[in-house]
Amino acid sequence: MSRDNFGADTTADEVLQGIDLTGKRVLVTGASGGLGAETARALAARGAEVIVSARDIDKVQDVIREIGASTGARLAFDALELGSFASVRAFAQRFLNHYDRLDLLINNAGIMACPQGKTSDGFELQFGTNHLGHFLLTGLLSPLLGQGARVVSVSSLAHTISPVLFDDIQFERRAYDKWVAYGQSKTANVLFAVALHERLARRGASAFSLHPGAIETDLGRYQSEEDRARSRAARERGVVKYKSIPAGAATSCYAATAPELEGKGGAYLMDCAIAPVSEAARDLSSVRPYAIDPTMAELLWKVSEELVGERFAY
Repeated sequence: MSRDNFGADTTADEVLQGIDLTGKRVLVTGASGGLGAETARALAARGAEVIVSARDIDKVQDVIREIGASTGARLAFDALELGSFASVRAFAQRFLNHYDRLDLLINNAGIMACPQGKTSDGFELQFGTNHLGHFLLTGLLSPLLGQGARVVSVSSLAHTISPVLFDDIQFERRAYDKWVAYGQSKTANVLFAVALHERLARRGASAFSLHPGAIETDLGRYQSEEDRARSRAARERGVVKYKSIPAGAATSCYAATAPELEGKGGAYLMDCAIAPVSEAARDLSSVRPYAIDPTMAELLWKVSEELVGERFAY
């Protein structure tokens, strides 16, 4: 397949065709199934040294065995609970003690539209897990990110639901809405990539964010019957096109490896391409301006450092 013909149905293996990742070290979060597992498999199949993390160690070990059987690759794994700063810090310290370099960091893990709850540190569960956990992890591992490294944050089209509402991020003064909370956390993923790239670019590294597509995975475990009915209706009307898991992992692999993305860090990707920018509410093939606004990205960075209690020098 020509690299000019990638699209919604392109698979991770097709994106990586002809790319040799021998000698590249990769960390994929949330790799106990779904997109994380497929991303890890595809990268390992191209020769990368892959380390995976997940909350469920039993599940991730099953994934590692399956990947080993299909590719011959041997993956390393470690436990990571992104909703706990203590877990993130402990994981990062073990990683720093064991490795001297990290070439690709795929911030894939996440939760979606869950009931109202808090992380172990007291933050709204979706913002705390999807954004703050990865923000802290990336910052702690940043000394390992050198020339040519890439950090990929898996966001979502759901960022169109809500910007980050800085006056009430934690839903302390407004009624909790699980989809608004999810949308806010996914906007945070995009803004994080924008601000992170500004810092990584100083050392010749880069950051990207992306929408993987609509895929049926365990991410949807909290969906109600009403949610599922709406999804089915949107699918039947052609408003949303669902992807296979191999196609869903393709944009993550593209963001991590595509040579044509050199010099384009900070971009938000969809369907293995840089997405256009649009304010149109019905435009589902674009990124909203508020999600890539440099001023909002810097504000989120400042707020995030305050919330995690650390400042990071890049």
